[in-house]
Amino acid sequence: MLRDITLGQYYRTESVIHRLDPRVKIVGTFSFIISLFLVNNFIGYAIAGLFLVICIKLSNVPPKFIFRGMKAIFFLLLITMVFNLFLTPGEAIFSFWKFQITKEGIKLAAMMGIRLVFLITGSSLMTLTTTPNNLTDGLENLLNPLKKIRVPVHEISMMMSIALRFIPILMEETDKIMKAQMARGADFESGSLIQRAKSLIPLLVPLFISAFRRANDLAMAMEARCYRGGEGRTKMKPLIYKKRDAIGYLVIVLFVALVIVFGRILFR
Repeated sequence: MLRDITLGQYYRTESVIHRLDPRVKIVGTFSFIISLFLVNNFIGYAIAGLFLVICIKLSNVPPKFIFRGMKAIFFLLLITMVFNLFLTPGEAIFSFWKFQITKEGIKLAAMMGIRLVFLITGSSLMTLTTTPNNLTDGLENLLNPLKKIRVPVHEISMMMSIALRFIPILMEETDKIMKAQMARGADFESGSLIQRAKSLIPLLVPLFISAFRRANDLAMAMEARCYRGGEGRTKMKPLIYKKRDAIGYLVIVLFVALVIVFGRILFR
C-alpha cells in the first residue's frame, strides 16, 4: 500500500511533458485543479478527462504507475462518495431508516469522486515529470512578485520542494519498519479497524525519530555547504522559456476556456 503512493516521486524518461518549463507545468496543474471546481456537469469532466489522458500519453509515464496512487486514497474516495450519496437532499429514489438516496446525491457523489481522482492524478503527473530542483526554481520564479511585500519566497519554495521529496522517502522508511516488525511477529492486517489502528501506534515512534534525524542531517549538510538562499544566489541552469512553452500556455488557456464554456455556461 505504501509503495503505491506516487505523489512526490519523479519518473525519469524522455517526453514532451518532461521537457516543458516547470513554470508551465505548475500553472497548468493549478489551472486544471481550479477548472475541476468550476465544472458543474459531466460534459466538463469529460473534457478534463480527455485533456488528462492526452497529457499522460505525452508524458510517457506508464498509466499503471500513475493510477496505482489511487489505492492510497481509496478509503478517502469511498467516504467522500458515501457522505455525498446519503446526505444530499433532493428527489428521493430509495430510502431506509433515516437515510435516503436522491438523484442529486448520486450526481454529486459521482462528480466528487471524479473530481478527487482527477485532482490526485493531475498533481501526481506534475511531480512525476518534474525534478524537485526544477519544481523549486519554477515555484520561486512564479512567486517572485511577492518579494515586494517581504514574503520569503525562496524559503517557501524550498520547504514545499523538500516536503514533496520527503513523501516517498518516509513511505519507504515506513515500509521497512513495518516489514522489520512483521518479521518479529507484529500483525498489522488482522482484527477490527480499531485494532489495526492500535497496531500502527508502534510504527509512529521510530518513524518520527527517523524523520527528525533525516531533517537534522539535511539541515547540517546545508549548513556545512554554507547554503544561503534568497538574494544574490545564482543558478547553474536558469529557467528560459522556449517555443514549446508558449504552445503549452496556449493549450492551457484553450483548455480552461473549453471547460468554462461547455462545463458551466452552455450546459448548466
